[in-house]
Amino acid sequence: MSVIVLIGAQWGDEGKGKATDLYGERVQWVVRYQGGNNAGHTVVLPDGQKFAIRLIPSGILTPGIKNVIGNGVVVNAEALLEELAGLEERGVDTTDLYISADAHLLMPYHVAIDKVTERYLGKAKIGTTGRGIGPAYQDKVARMGVRVQDVLDPSILRQKVEAALEIKNQILVKVYNRRALDPAKVVEETLAQAESFKHRIADTRLLLDQAIRRGEHVLMEGSQGTLLDVDHGTYPFVTSSNPTAGGGAVGAGIGPTRITTVMGILKAYTTRVGSGPFPTELHDEWGEYLRKTGGEIGVNTGRARRCGWFDAVIARYATRVNGITDYFLTKLDVLSSLEQVPVCVGYDVDGERTDEMPLTQTGFHHAVPVYEYHPGWFEDISGARTFGELPRNAQAYVRRVEELAQARVSAIGVGPGRDQTIVLHDVLA
Repeated sequence: MSVIVLIGAQWGDEGKGKATDLYGERVQWVVRYQGGNNAGHTVVLPDGQKFAIRLIPSGILTPGIKNVIGNGVVVNAEALLEELAGLEERGVDTTDLYISADAHLLMPYHVAIDKVTERYLGKAKIGTTGRGIGPAYQDKVARMGVRVQDVLDPSILRQKVEAALEIKNQILVKVYNRRALDPAKVVEETLAQAESFKHRIADTRLLLDQAIRRGEHVLMEGSQGTLLDVDHGTYPFVTSSNPTAGGGAVGAGIGPTRITTVMGILKAYTTRVGSGPFPTELHDEWGEYLRKTGGEIGVNTGRARRCGWFDAVIARYATRVNGITDYFLTKLDVLSSLEQVPVCVGYDVDGERTDEMPLTQTGFHHAVPVYEYHPGWFEDISGARTFGELPRNAQAYVRRVEELAQARVSAIGVGPGRDQTIVLHDVLA
């Protein structure tokens, strides 16, 4: 039995879909434990087919795997049905997808409020995707959210929507000068959508507990990344949930003592989407090189990602707050053809050197990267399948990343394909 948590160790977009797909062939369950349809994972199959997975666990692409949308996720019913339809049209069997009865539904008024709020903030905007994720989590914490199980009781659903819109419509109309939403119409649309997914609703905590007791392997995947965690990220430029490993236990309903491995997904350089500080960000030809060579366009938003050199400070921080045992280093191939590869090993904050995350938000905004430089390599590594097949300088780079991040590198991505991976340590052994 293994319970593995896959987490992003940077600001998201590290390649979690590729990692989930790799290990998904050998596990029985894949669980999505937080976030919503504001995140995207790209998976490329051996036959070249590319899938963009947003809400459904990436394990859906592997036949025989049971997939769970956990209680920590906020579910946009329309987006869920669109994604299911798209997968089924391409021949993917979605039979074994289960949705936690306690996951929260993302409602139309959440999307409306998210969009107008970001517009109203102007230059002070957070950089959300405008998909209503934040407002849905706000309602969850305020104890006025709508849960997936509520579609099984139309009377309860109606009461909750009417109570929510009594407040939300005041905000939309009086604050933002927008049109009020009709509670009856929202309920009608929600119940109509539920007809296509209510057979998937289950006590997923019980299902997962039974699976673990049977000795089956469970893989939990988070969306976004450590630095976007609402508690441990670069607040306030964060998501509204906990992508960190601790959030996996809460968002899937699996006790923390059941977790056997925490696999951090770490890109060989650093990217970020949206607003917020980014010490190693490049505004020159090298930033454009990483963006173009790495195909750094958001799967879900279509926004160009901000790019910078590898930051060992945030990698070390991710190791600490997640208890990372292993790293999957992705996109090493993107660094091929560079004469030298800079690595940020610390920060200069107002004239003082630190090798750890600054204490304050202000300190992180003022952080200037301190670099060390490693010799690059010019060989094409996309065909490498063992560590020994990598050029010596590429091997040295991996070992230095491992040393700086303070956790072993157990897998390396050398291309977007499912098979373009080097496995150094088998975390399922």
